[in-house]
Amino acid sequence: MMLEQDTGLSLAIAQIVQRLKGSSLHSQLERQARGSLHKPEIKLESLKEDIKEFLKTSGWEKRLQNAVYSELNVFPSPCHPAAPPEHMKEPLVYMRKAQGSWEKRILKSLNSMCTELSIPLARKRPIGEQKELLNKWNEMGTDEPDLSLFRPVYAPKDFLEVLMNLRNPNYENGDQPSFKNHLGLIQVPLKVKDIPELRDYFSELGLNTGQLGIDDSTQVPPELFENEHVRVGQTVLTEQDSAAAQQYVRQGCPTALRAELWALILNISNQPEDILYYEQLKSNVIQHDLLVDNLIYKDVKLTASNDDYYFVFEDYLYQVLLCFSRDTSVLEHFSYNSATPPKSYIRGKLGVEEYAVFYPPNGVIPFHGFSMYVAPLCFLYHEPSKLYLIFREMYVRFFFRLHSISSHPSGIVSLCLLFETLLQTHLPQLFYHLREIGAQPLRISFKWMVRAFSGYLATDQLLLLWDRILGYNSLEILAVLAAAVFAFRAVNLMEVTSLAAAEAVLADLSTLKVMPLLQIFLFATVT
Repeated sequence: MMLEQDTGLSLAIAQIVQRLKGSSLHSQLERQARGSLHKPEIKLESLKEDIKEFLKTSGWEKRLQNAVYSELNVFPSPCHPAAPPEHMKEPLVYMRKAQGSWEKRILKSLNSMCTELSIPLARKRPIGEQKELLNKWNEMGTDEPDLSLFRPVYAPKDFLEVLMNLRNPNYENGDQPSFKNHLGLIQVPLKVKDIPELRDYFSELGLNTGQLGIDDSTQVPPELFENEHVRVGQTVLTEQDSAAAQQYVRQGCPTALRAELWALILNISNQPEDILYYEQLKSNVIQHDLLVDNLIYKDVKLTASNDDYYFVFEDYLYQVLLCFSRDTSVLEHFSYNSATPPKSYIRGKLGVEEYAVFYPPNGVIPFHGFSMYVAPLCFLYHEPSKLYLIFREMYVRFFFRLHSISSHPSGIVSLCLLFETLLQTHLPQLFYHLREIGAQPLRISFKWMVRAFSGYLATDQLLLLWDRILGYNSLEILAVLAAAVFAFRAVNLMEVTSLAAAEAVLADLSTLKVMPLLQIFLFATVT
């Protein structure tokens, strides 16, 4: 066992070293080390130790630690050396197959739109059009292109239908004993946490711990906790330690420090080369027009533009999402995402691999509501390149899991199952009542979870929720909150007699306070 652990550790170390070798941090460290050779404190006889000491005192060691911590957070620990690469994407074959056939449906939808509208997947813009787009880059929202013929490739409810039909072929008609009693829409046996395990996992959300987002905690006077919490937060930022920042935000972020703390956790520093990279993406948008651009325009118009909180950020959303679709560095996350980037072939060369390109270049086809992953971040970051980097990192760490089929604990299938299990176990009467009247709870909560509650909660509450996603490096809190919302509205829901009536009770979540709901559900529920 010990030997296996050692092998796993050395594999993980080798993997991280390999990845960091190709990064700009590696070349910066080399440059710094070389530059330090001229310093008087660096002696030839103790060269190695002296350079190490120099990197430590000049803050470079901390940057290296943060980069390693970031790699550990993002990439799964390496599989057994003999395991095929698809195991890292998704270990269960039936999940991989389901994801594959879902992708085929999405591509069919995209291709048929292409054919119907006689629009190419990509075209080079004429010079005049390039100039025009460059001039109105900061006010794309004023443009009113005719998008009536475009439709979202899919909406969350289409995706839910696919998840409801998932089955593990190793089981005959639900003969798994512990699962027989699961009466929800998700019918796959995955291990999800129960309330005692969730309490343990989210222990910092306990009733005796100070929290931002709780106004009247009896244990600790809020203003006393807040002042101290702000002081600690400033120390964490001074230290520039990603791991400390991640632990810190579990109790919530002070508004003034949130942008910097999130950037520290995500290891985003917006260096000159990052700004240059963003400008390159922008010039790719200016030069080429993609069919997915229309899907992005349409999505922003249908969602964020109609939202009281987010309509002011319309221009930012276009900029970030158009650049995102061109960003080939996003392709790297497919090594641990069950999805596979779609391929397109140069005309007349269908099926010939040398003529294949990923489409869109980042491998991600946006769906209805996709722009809501970016919208809340616009409150925190006003510089486009920084906003872009934060969103991209949030996507490759978290959001991709909300629209791909996998067995990962933060994947949407596990979240749905966790939500249904919590309701069925702790609010059985409500669960059975809603099921009997044809209002399966997941039909209502699914859209909240797919969007990570963006567009449903008030922004200050949403940011408190996302603090905890970053703090725990997990999306499971979304399922817990969805169950907590049902618990909070249980009395009204017991009186409804139809799905429409149940939806009406839960139509407006904008007045909800996230932290009290989570605390009551997790720590005041009798188990």
